[in-house]
Amino acid sequence: MRIISGKFKGKRITAPKKLPVRPTTDMAKEALFNILNNTYYFNEINVLDLFSGTGNISYEFASRGSQNIISVDEDYCCVKFINTINLELGTSINAIKSDVFKFLEKYSATFDVIFADPPYSFEKSQFEKIIHLIFLNNLLKEGGTLIIEHSKQTDLSNVVNYSHSKKYGGNMFSFFELNQID
Repeated sequence: MRIISGKFKGKRITAPKKLPVRPTTDMAKEALFNILNNTYYFNEINVLDLFSGTGNISYEFASRGSQNIISVDEDYCCVKFINTINLELGTSINAIKSDVFKFLEKYSATFDVIFADPPYSFEKSQFEKIIHLIFLNNLLKEGGTLIIEHSKQTDLSNVVNYSHSKKYGGNMFSFFELNQID
């Protein structure tokens, strides 16, 4: 994997083969950040990266100037790897070893962008639980965006607060926003 843009543009990061991960492809990541670049000033946002794995998405946010990034993964080796790369790059990513569902039930800060890349094998109900917990616990700031990465076989378009989806190869990004009631 490589960092697409920003301070560390072009830097290649090689994760150990033993990590239980499926990093977001460079093509999909570049497309996602092109979308986000039109909405946010990266140096002004708080980011939550769920099921962070190698930290691929967190490094991209950090490279583009985001200072407040929390990466959550339940695998000790993934968190250790993120901490190693964090030190190497000199970024301020806060890697937390936790079950994502438990984290979402207990955490109380708010974020501008929440990115979740759960296993593609998740049942639709597990994706819905992530979305439900984020909105129930008010973890997304007004004007913020929740992005769920999933396979194209999973359809999240009928889940509350759904906005739209983008497809890149076998990857889908579904976007969720607070529904404003006038």
